[in-house]
Amino acid sequence: MDYEAIKMREELTIRLIFFCGIFAIVVLWELLAPRRKLTTSKKIRWISNLGITFLNPLLVRLLLPVLAVSMAAKAQERGWGLLNNFDLPYWLDIVVSIIVLDLFIYLQHVMFHAVPILWRLHMVHHADLDYDVTTGLRFHPIEIILSTGIKLSVVFTFGLQPAAVIIFEVLLNGAAMFNHGNIRLPLKFDRILRYLIVTPDMHRVHHSVIIRETNSNYGFNLPWWDRLFGTYCHQPAKGHTGMTIGLTQFRDPAKLTLPWCLILPFIGNPGRYPINRH
Repeated sequence: MDYEAIKMREELTIRLIFFCGIFAIVVLWELLAPRRKLTTSKKIRWISNLGITFLNPLLVRLLLPVLAVSMAAKAQERGWGLLNNFDLPYWLDIVVSIIVLDLFIYLQHVMFHAVPILWRLHMVHHADLDYDVTTGLRFHPIEIILSTGIKLSVVFTFGLQPAAVIIFEVLLNGAAMFNHGNIRLPLKFDRILRYLIVTPDMHRVHHSVIIRETNSNYGFNLPWWDRLFGTYCHQPAKGHTGMTIGLTQFRDPAKLTLPWCLILPFIGNPGRYPINRH
């Protein structure tokens, strides 16, 4: 096995260990301290959401063999990218790389709400009728492929550190499961914590059926971008237990299945949610 293959296997092992560990913690937390009562069949939702979760990495590996960590390593080796022109301390290079990636994930998220054809893909994530750890894993395969392509371009353009890319991938997956968790945090603690990271109460607003709330709180890891760019919404109008999760045009629990998730962008009604429809 060559060096690149060994490195890829190590990356996959690291990500899988953290994924399984964080998933298990959030699932247990949801059982012990749920924030909301679920309204639809958990079994049907989990089969669908986890099914699409396992499908996505297979397609990405097939269609985009040059992954972000490999791209970062090649950029470092050949001196490509903006940050490779600065002699930064290693720790600072890592921090800057993570912040740059997080900013572009925020901007990408806004773009998927602004461009109608991209919203068609992203509404698969929003069409879930409940909100729990598996909602954070529910993305259409084409959206994941496009997102990976955007990430590759950012890594190449800025010359990001390979270690930073691995750390960011672990943080992004972990944050997506945490802030989509149906978990209860003390309200005073949540108010403080959301200055540092995106909390479940902060991101849950983004999954409201109310359009102005759907088009807010785009952050996944760092909460600063929403405050900086004016897309922050403190609380849902109807409260976290009274708000309705999902999209107004998709309210049929029978359409929470995996096949429906895969065909939704092609036959579903996008509604008035895209930003430029207003």
